[in-house]
Amino acid sequence: MDYLIKPTIVFLLSSAQMSIDDRINEQFENVTGWFVDAIFSEIPITEEVGIPWVLLVLILGASYFTLYFKGINLGGFSTSVKIVQGKYDDLEPDPVGSYTESSSSVEDDIPDTIGIEGQYGEVTHFQALTAALSATVGLGNIAGVAIALSVGGPGATFWMVLVGFLGMASKFVECTLGVKYREIDENGTVYGGPMYYLKKGLRERGLDKFGKILAVLFAVMCIGGSFGGGNMFQVNQAFQLFEYVSGGKDSFIFGKGWLFGLVMAGLVAIVIIGGIKKIAKVTDKIVPAMVVIYVLAVLAVLAINYEALPGAFRSIFDGAFRPEGIAGGFVGVLIQGFKRAAFSNEAGIGSASIAHAAVKTTYPASEGMVALLEPFIDTVVVCTMTALVLIVSGQLVIGATISDAQGVILTSNALKSGISWFPYLLSFAVILFAFSSMISWSYYGYQAWSFLFGRGKRMEYTYKTLFCFFVIVGAAASLGSVTDFSDAMIFSMLVPNMIGLFVLLPKVKEELVVYRQAIANIKTHGE
Repeated sequence: MDYLIKPTIVFLLSSAQMSIDDRINEQFENVTGWFVDAIFSEIPITEEVGIPWVLLVLILGASYFTLYFKGINLGGFSTSVKIVQGKYDDLEPDPVGSYTESSSSVEDDIPDTIGIEGQYGEVTHFQALTAALSATVGLGNIAGVAIALSVGGPGATFWMVLVGFLGMASKFVECTLGVKYREIDENGTVYGGPMYYLKKGLRERGLDKFGKILAVLFAVMCIGGSFGGGNMFQVNQAFQLFEYVSGGKDSFIFGKGWLFGLVMAGLVAIVIIGGIKKIAKVTDKIVPAMVVIYVLAVLAVLAINYEALPGAFRSIFDGAFRPEGIAGGFVGVLIQGFKRAAFSNEAGIGSASIAHAAVKTTYPASEGMVALLEPFIDTVVVCTMTALVLIVSGQLVIGATISDAQGVILTSNALKSGISWFPYLLSFAVILFAFSSMISWSYYGYQAWSFLFGRGKRMEYTYKTLFCFFVIVGAAASLGSVTDFSDAMIFSMLVPNMIGLFVLLPKVKEELVVYRQAIANIKTHGE
């Protein structure tokens, strides 16, 4: 690993006149501009407002999936909760027979190895859900909501909730496919995600070469996304808030983003060496804890300002349809809500299917049902609560354009209006959000890396070393350049993924019918 470690040390310890943070930032900005412009080019809707084409694809796709599966977002919700609770665990038959039956026709599968030592997955339904949630419930729920409401007003909240609801169907589709087309090696290690259902699923549909091209394209973008949105963006915002609450320019850490990143890189390295099982053991504790901490803090502020809640809800519904003069009127508010919800829950991007593919199940649709809970928790619950606390605290300046760093601080100040020490609690929660997102995205990135470069230990540790290096880069780079690069890399993943989802919808429907029949049989038998 000397070829990676030595240049890294030389780069970080350079004694040039520019600070380390400035050197990192200058080099980073030089290579991101053209790519960001291409991904987020807008389709004009009105003279003042345009909608990014990637956002339009996500929303239309989610709407179609909702109609195709007849509102599974609502109809499957109670079943999803029961699966996570373990109420349908008795449905799981012998793992070898079931998996072989559904996958034996697909080349490159190794159905016989799946039964070794009873292995047919690596984590439980709950662990898969928390591992995927840890990558989505995070800083977008804090800074992103503040930005949406500052630009579009309280009405943007309504549209965020709507997109969260629609996104539940997208998560169901992609995560069902993630389990159906996964591969399991001789050691029981699971490899899954869009790379595999694009390659193998499209081959079943007679699109072999096209599927391989899409799979490679997705893998490349996923690796970039893991370094960007799943890594640099997370640690950058965590550092920004930590620096702010510890004294700003007077803080001992001011201007030392690389030092904060170095500490975080060490913590991340300790966890990611152990793979998905180690990651799941961490996330199934961190995710519930951080969500509870954040939600309790928000609830406390809402309780203090309970008299303002009816007015807050009124402003959300009134602003959703009558936002005259704000961000281009109705269309502007709608787009702000759509944008931040889509950026927050990542439904349709395909990333979550990588984590869900590792679940212990022989029914692909069972994990698809579990996955549809993600956008509900991430967007419908957490984003809505953030919006409410921002509205009732009176911190919003409607019509203002703010940065991501200012968004985090705005939410911090909203919590501070309730209890003075809440910003410290938020700072701790943000670091947990960032840490859990990074370890989950390291798994996503490694899965894509192994798809392209092989599954050997040398390739694994090469990727993980690079990932930890980018933790340091992300903490030191300017937030603007990190945010642009992060969003662009992650949202470029939707192009190959959405093509695959539409082509393979009949396969998802087949799996849903099989699973619902299994549930019906067990209920009949129980009676």
